[in-house]
Amino acid sequence: MSTPTPPIHRARRAALVVGLVAAAYAGGVLTGVVGSRSPEPAVATTGVLDEAASRIMADAARPVSRQQLDQAAVEGMLKALGDRWSAYYTQADFTSFQAGLDGRYSGVGVWLRSAQDGQVYVGSVQPGSPAADAGLLAGDRVVAVDGSVVASQSLASVAAALRGKVGSTVPIEVMRDGETLRVVVTRGALASDDVVVTRLKGGVEVVRIAAFTRGVGSAVRKAIASSDQGPTTGVVLDLRANPGGLLTEAVEVASAFLDGGAVVSYEKRGEPVHHLDAVAGGNTSVPLVVLVDDGTASAAEVVAGALQDRNRAVIVGSRTYGKGSIQEPAQLSDGSALELTVGRYLTPSGRSLDGVGIDPDVLVSGKAGSATAEQRALEVLRGLVAASDGAARG
Repeated sequence: MSTPTPPIHRARRAALVVGLVAAAYAGGVLTGVVGSRSPEPAVATTGVLDEAASRIMADAARPVSRQQLDQAAVEGMLKALGDRWSAYYTQADFTSFQAGLDGRYSGVGVWLRSAQDGQVYVGSVQPGSPAADAGLLAGDRVVAVDGSVVASQSLASVAAALRGKVGSTVPIEVMRDGETLRVVVTRGALASDDVVVTRLKGGVEVVRIAAFTRGVGSAVRKAIASSDQGPTTGVVLDLRANPGGLLTEAVEVASAFLDGGAVVSYEKRGEPVHHLDAVAGGNTSVPLVVLVDDGTASAAEVVAGALQDRNRAVIVGSRTYGKGSIQEPAQLSDGSALELTVGRYLTPSGRSLDGVGIDPDVLVSGKAGSATAEQRALEVLRGLVAASDGAARG
């Protein structure tokens, strides 16, 4: 390139998102891209697929439409990839997916995640949501939705089953501690506040990011700026159960604590390595602890990995999820969309976190409980604040 482009502009143009397909906003999948490719022109085909479709529609005992067969064929093609993150979305599902990137979605208020064995779990539950009211908990294994067993279904299909009209109900069966529980949840219209800031005594701020939807980066920058309540003396960045989201927002959040430099790199087939850098001018002096757990994934791991590699933060908690792949959706001519894994990302030191995750600097067992992890994070932060004050005086 003859004229260098500011790093954040490159990031905003990147048509991809590191997001957890294993994360669903009330059934609206949040992996996301900054912008998906336009539908490709329809190509007329007369091959085995068309022959098979014609024969099935004409002779099968159970009537089936060409649209149903086309969808089944696409889903079969994706299975051939052997990639659990690639997915197919109907037009309605894709619309919900895009709304999720803006923090708007409808359904029951859960984030879903997929385990290595293909089982679907509740990753986290939005406070005050229908799912929370019904008693669903993070860690519940989803067994059935609306009477349909989920064992053989894709995550996108399970997510779609949770969606529906506001006010309608959906029965959900989960497994918890070896016991099967059945609840009926009334769907609602949900809007997320994905950044929640709690100011503690002494100017310490706990910044909780639920997901990397649009506007999260600017909200975090605003949160750590000095206010009429006085300067911020330390920050706990809580990324627990954060399934990921928009890569651009992850870069902007990391930029809030860095003065330029590398955040993440990725490589797509047939293309050179892309490097996404932080914007200069972030707060590099405020003591910082990042709180993570096994639900911290994808874009959230990008932030934690960058701040760890750059020696900017102390990571506290349990090992993260380990999703280092990048998905990019491409809309098809009928409004449906494919989401394909197109590459892997690397942290500034060159680490791939895919299937590995991030090992915290200060380990807190996931079995210790949320309150214990929070207390340990604050203890570590107090130590960093004291060290910073000592260095300033010395």
